[in-house]
Amino acid sequence: MIKFIKKLFLLEKKPSKGLLAAEWIMLAYMLFTIVFMALNYSKLTHPGEMIWGRGCILVITAVLWGLYRILPCRLTRFLRIAIQLAFLGWWYPDTYELNRVLPNLDHVFAQWEQSIFGLQPALVFHQTFSSPVFSEMMDMGYASYYPMILLVTLFYFLFRYNEFEKAAFVILTSFFIFYVIFVLVPVTGPTFYFKAVGIDNIVNGVFPNVNDYFNTHQECLPSPGHHDGLFYKMVEGAKQAGERPTAAFPSSHVGITTVLVLLAWHTGNRKFFWLLVPFFTLMFFATVYIQAHYAIDAIAGLFTGALLYYTLMATGKRMGMK
Repeated sequence: MIKFIKKLFLLEKKPSKGLLAAEWIMLAYMLFTIVFMALNYSKLTHPGEMIWGRGCILVITAVLWGLYRILPCRLTRFLRIAIQLAFLGWWYPDTYELNRVLPNLDHVFAQWEQSIFGLQPALVFHQTFSSPVFSEMMDMGYASYYPMILLVTLFYFLFRYNEFEKAAFVILTSFFIFYVIFVLVPVTGPTFYFKAVGIDNIVNGVFPNVNDYFNTHQECLPSPGHHDGLFYKMVEGAKQAGERPTAAFPSSHVGITTVLVLLAWHTGNRKFFWLLVPFFTLMFFATVYIQAHYAIDAIAGLFTGALLYYTLMATGKRMGMK
């Protein structure tokens, strides 16, 4: 432990003078959103709060850069990246503030779902497999999202430090690319859309266009499943605390966990990889089971996540990251 602590504070021989790749990506996304805000300023509901939040992120990023310049070591480098990961919790609901200025597209995606499967998997899945044990497995898979992000990030920091910055770059850039899509493709997912138009319409294959309904409504269906289950309560609690009618297509939960299991495979530690695979599998199905996503969202998330991983790993290598 003492050796590990000493290593955390050991000064780097060649400290980075500028911003880290993960910080540049955050700034690029911030610039994108600022341009989007400028073009749609009159339609925004809370522009002042949004601008203030961006200013705070800039200040904190600058402070952490300054701290690293004073004490360039593993700990301060980790803090710079960890804080950017933590900021994702602020950037996510911000996509709702942006994308609700555009026409909602759920009726299009629900119709595609019906055309492909002949039904709505998000409506039928939990009805077909309704046992408490199955429900808890699904909710456990969905609840594993943030722990998986933390585990993979810490694994690289602790055991593959020479690739830590590249892994963080891949994870953060994947998130921000998903957020760009969420801003430009406003789809809320079944839990919000089914609530808005009524289950009877969905059962009868009728998918009304709700237009700007979600500009002023954030009501969603309660998650299906075993209401007394521990993991059900965890998922429902998180949903009530921070969910917004946004970010359905493609599923970032599936996409990011795809990136994470591929990063785990890249470490060469097969035990670590196989530890994550069951949770990744449960995550894929859970997104539809709890009605957070259409099935096409989950499938698109799988392919998007794989594409992002291979593209960003190659990009990181070209940028000189090990």
